[in-house]
Amino acid sequence: MQDLRFLLRVSRPRFWIYVLGPYLIGVAAAASGRSDFARLDTLIFGLYFLLPANLLIYGINDIFDYETDSLNPKKDKYEVLVKPESHRKLRLWIALLNVPFITAAILLIPQALPPLAGFLFFSIYYSATPVRAKAVPFLDSIFNILYVFPGAFAYQMLTGSFPPIVVILAAGLWTMAMHAYSAIADIDADKKAGMDTVATALGSTGTHMFCMACYLAAAVSAAAFAPALMLLGLVYLPLMLLSDGSKNRDGMFSIYRLFPMINSICGFLIFWYAAWPKFF
Repeated sequence: MQDLRFLLRVSRPRFWIYVLGPYLIGVAAAASGRSDFARLDTLIFGLYFLLPANLLIYGINDIFDYETDSLNPKKDKYEVLVKPESHRKLRLWIALLNVPFITAAILLIPQALPPLAGFLFFSIYYSATPVRAKAVPFLDSIFNILYVFPGAFAYQMLTGSFPPIVVILAAGLWTMAMHAYSAIADIDADKKAGMDTVATALGSTGTHMFCMACYLAAAVSAAAFAPALMLLGLVYLPLMLLSDGSKNRDGMFSIYRLFPMINSICGFLIFWYAAWPKFF
């Protein structure tokens, strides 16, 4: 039970929707009818994009980020600091929970292996050496396309085809903005640890402007595929202005903590935008 609590905290349950949500949207976009939502492979990999996939992303992040995390007060109250003596156990759990699903994908749905490989590569090497993209400004944001691949995986699993490139572009720009925004809260800790990120490179205001540009570009790209989705992208622009106008880091962090709820609402609307014709 103690191990389960530890794994849950490391996997950031409040962020599970960032991986499961794109997967469900991919299923909704690809489904030909209600039955596709209850297919065995759909259910199996829905489970994968809960605890196992999130433990892979955040567990590897916590293993390679200990020096930075030990300087970050967010780890004491909002997340968990994974100490070096727990790293070996965490690596073992990551392997035990991920390898069975990866094996199942190889055996059951080989047509969907390219997006799964993309998810694994970007998830691992965002934090891990020798790439460690999170310590390279702008590459750190680009690597957050990892959150798009669960949706591409679901789409290719059901259709055998990769999603339209304009959809990947819009979603990738959205993930870049979300990553850059989350990095603002870590500017002080990252500077103390000597780690460069998009936020340390641009500063708080510059990063907020970068986020606005990415959200706007995502909205325009989404409009080329589904005009109604442009409105959701534009929702984030006033939030960036409000966040940048906060008088202190605590004010900005309070807005940052709302983002899982805001993103969940937007994801829910996108899911039903795609799923409604399949159900009704």
